[in-house]
Amino acid sequence: MLKKESLNGRFPKKLFILFEVVFTLLTAPFILYYGPFENVKATVVGSAMTTSTHQWIATTFLSRKRIDEILSRNKISTIVQSDINELKKEINAGLTSDTNEIEKHDIDGDKFKGHLLIIKNPKNIKVGYSESLGEDGEPTSLMAKRYNAVAAINAGGFIANKDAADSPEAMGNPGGILISNGEIVYNGLKENEKICIAGVTKDGILLVGDYNLEEMQKLGVSEAVSFGPALIVNGKRTITSGDGGWGTAPRTAIGQRKDGSILFLVVDGKYIGRLAVTLRELQDILYEYGAYNAINLDGGSSSTMYYNGKVISNPYKSSGERPIHSIFYVEP
Repeated sequence: MLKKESLNGRFPKKLFILFEVVFTLLTAPFILYYGPFENVKATVVGSAMTTSTHQWIATTFLSRKRIDEILSRNKISTIVQSDINELKKEINAGLTSDTNEIEKHDIDGDKFKGHLLIIKNPKNIKVGYSESLGEDGEPTSLMAKRYNAVAAINAGGFIANKDAADSPEAMGNPGGILISNGEIVYNGLKENEKICIAGVTKDGILLVGDYNLEEMQKLGVSEAVSFGPALIVNGKRTITSGDGGWGTAPRTAIGQRKDGSILFLVVDGKYIGRLAVTLRELQDILYEYGAYNAINLDGGSSSTMYYNGKVISNPYKSSGERPIHSIFYVEP
């Protein structure tokens, strides 16, 4: 009799625990999206909306209007970059142009782990691209090896093909503009249309922000990809409140210090104990290392850093590197 009562006593307890788990799973999204936790809400929505495969996490529970309202709370200031003559006064791109020195730093924060390269010679920075541009991409490391690169990071974004839903790796053309060695490899811009770029002039000056093709050509841009937003312009941070509105994610960025040195930064993908970074955190790392101008590049599954013959970052996808369209690389 005692044994039977004991079993009967345990059964309702297990049932109650199961009910609690199911109830929490069902109600948690509504508490998150409609509760008072504004910072958490903005981070989750921002993270979901930065990737095409995870947007359902937000769109299942929120209208497009509500999503836009949440994302708009994190404003990124638009700072116009100084004209090229002023930039040349502020940035001494020739100071270290006779060296091939590269410094490697490990970035270890409470929530993230990353990798930073300081490339002393800015004139060694080039843009490389996939051999199957417009159809499919190549992993960062394969492109880097093909260009005989000392180091490389993923660069611009891309426009997914119509069949990308069935094949996540399917990719169409690069977004916006792609310039390599002074050659316009791809141009998706309308006449006089401006787009946010990461560009390097023939004199080794990093340009970040909105430019049209005519402006790029007049400024002597020899390498360029499209992405953004600009994070540091003329020594000033563009995100001073909020987290930038894109949530946390693996991220890649490029910057330049006043001595001309170029910064390559990659923050690893999300995994247990690490949540990757917000745009503001990415910006602050670059600022701490002296960036005078800096810009966010394609992130998420694309984020990859290659150095001395191997990938030194931890790609987000368990399958390894993602095929992409373009890289910034350091020529030997």
